[in-house]
Amino acid sequence: MKLIDVTNSHFDLVREQLANTDASIVKVFSLGQTTVIYTGAPTHEDIILLNRNRRVKQNEIVFVLNKLLQLTVDDVEVMPGHNFVELSYIKEQQDAF
Repeated sequence: MKLIDVTNSHFDLVREQLANTDASIVKVFSLGQTTVIYTGAPTHEDIILLNRNRRVKQNEIVFVLNKLLQLTVDDVEVMPGHNFVELSYIKEQQDAF
């Protein structure tokens, strides 16, 4: 499997996410027929895997989590839907003293 950065092909999506959410970074990747949307914000990171032709496979979820966040499925909240999966990771808050 290989993630290919296709962010430049999704200008409108990136612009809308940056303008309307707390995201500081938005990247779009292609994983074959599956589209991967990564959104990073100061307090959380979200990934959406979307495949319009079939359900997202478990090995795709594991691969993307390892490549983008260096995490496992046990470290994130997994919210499956029809032909998409949303993965959400809440960053640890550091107490300021």
